[in-house]
Amino acid sequence: MSIREAFDAWAQEGKDRGMEERHWHTAKHALARMPIEEGDTVLDLGTGSGYALRALRERSIARGYGLDAAPEMVANARSYTEDDAIAFLRSDFQALPFAENSIDHAFSMEAIYYAEDPVEVLSELRRVLSPGGTVYCAVDYYEENVHSHEWQEYIEIPMTRWSREEYREAFREAGLYVAEQDNIPDREVEIPPADAFPTESFETREAMIERYHTYGTLLTVGVAP
Repeated sequence: MSIREAFDAWAQEGKDRGMEERHWHTAKHALARMPIEEGDTVLDLGTGSGYALRALRERSIARGYGLDAAPEMVANARSYTEDDAIAFLRSDFQALPFAENSIDHAFSMEAIYYAEDPVEVLSELRRVLSPGGTVYCAVDYYEENVHSHEWQEYIEIPMTRWSREEYREAFREAGLYVAEQDNIPDREVEIPPADAFPTESFETREAMIERYHTYGTLLTVGVAP
């Protein structure tokens, strides 16, 4: 199954809204850190339902572009957004439809590891970013988060599982300076009392706390020279 087919199916089943709800727990903290200024142009790579750009418009960005590989995701995002300053496009992540130095900042949540060549995607982001522009890349699926390792068993699309250092190396290889790397905890998922375990997903309460409070979302921030 291709990325397009998988995400088209998810969009048709309404899973894009579920992803928005779950991702928002940590995505909102990453978005709050972005050095957005009034009038900026922002790219959201793997936009899903388009929630990130709708949130950033509240900070007076001038233009937002939400890209997704799945036409159904793009169609859904358009239907959820009544804002002429935001455009949603279907695009290959490894061939972005923008000129060099045309984007001020880029955001991506739980998307880059689906690409066939994530380093090439980062290189494309570097190409379209203006000098001093930033990439805020957020992932829950990464090597240190041992609770995410089994996800590949349930998803037919191949995923790239990098460590924290491999993300840093990939950013550097793409020509981006690594300005920050941090774990953003998810403190909104309700964690049941110890006597409720084991659950379907966790053997112990400590494991669930580790997943959400210790590992959470890995954020890597790159800056274009």
